[in-house]
Amino acid sequence: MTELGLILFGALLVNNFVLAQFLGLCPFMGITRSFDTALATGLATTFVLALAAVTSHTLYHFLLVPLQLAYLNIIVFIIVIAGLVQVIQLYLKATSPVLHQVLGVYLPLITSNCAVLGVTLLAINQELTLLATFVFAVGAAGGFTLVMVLFGALREQLAQSSLPNAFAGTPIALLSAGLMSLAFMGFQGIGS
Repeated sequence: MTELGLILFGALLVNNFVLAQFLGLCPFMGITRSFDTALATGLATTFVLALAAVTSHTLYHFLLVPLQLAYLNIIVFIIVIAGLVQVIQLYLKATSPVLHQVLGVYLPLITSNCAVLGVTLLAINQELTLLATFVFAVGAAGGFTLVMVLFGALREQLAQSSLPNAFAGTPIALLSAGLMSLAFMGFQGIGS
């Protein structure tokens, strides 16, 4: 049980995929202009990431490895992720048209979010069990959502602040992201 807690904490804070491993930077910089959009995207990505990691783990160990097709793992994982995103998009369109409209073009972009593929590949490469893969994916997704929400709230505050013209827009966003990354690096020594 302690091992699962360490996996969860490590993926959530210590090795945060956005701020420590620099995966998922496209939605981090593109979608976080408002808190609400960042939260919705983080939650949608959380669902896709957890489901994709478990599905990919199962397919890898029960289909690809026994058939000696493990070299096809990236192609299979991308197809799984794309399929899951399509299902979620259809579900949101039917049940929550407002959320579907808010996410707009960014929902299909989860398919190409490198954090989703990165988590599935790292879980396979670390030879985690199915339960550990799920915990790892939930931790990574939680860390992704946490960073998206924090940065979305920060960018909303920055948009209302009076800044020198040289820092307005992207420059202050990049500086803020760098400072957040440094703050998360403070978790690196925990557990040593």
